[in-house]
This record gives sequence, structure tokens and C-alpha cells, in this order.
Amino acid sequence: MPITATEIETLIREAFPDARIRVDGDDGAHFVAEVIDESFRGLNRVQQQRAVYAALRGKMDGPAGELHALALTTRAPG
Repeated sequence: MPITATEIETLIREAFPDARIRVDGDDGAHFVAEVIDESFRGLNRVQQQRAVYAALRGKMDGPAGELHALALTTRAPG
């Protein structure tokens, strides 16, 4: 079953409740997300993105994953 942008945002919000989150995409498989959160301060980009992918709880895992592609931008607030 395809995943929605709203479902992705909900999963990310559970891990980052105070973040500014934007998720776009409407084909059920390919999405673009931006996550801005204070917890990213001092982390490199790879560490930030790993934290977000962990919040997706396996939705991207393997060929049977609900989420096929996520272009992800992360940063601490400016």
C-alpha cells in the first residue's frame, strides 16, 4: 500500500516533535522532505539524515518498503 506525505510527516514528527517539517510528493513512492530541528546542531549531515531515516521505522527497507525514494534536506535552525 502506498505511503502518503502526511504519514511520512507523522512518523518524523513523532521523533522530532518541535521540528519544522515539510514533505512533498504525490505518487505514493517518491518524496522530498525538509526537516529543521535544534537536535541536529553539532551533527554532520549524515548523522542528521540517519536520525530521520530511523524515525521512518523501516518504511524504506528493501524492495518491499512502502517508501521508495526520499530526497532529504536536514539542518539546525539558522
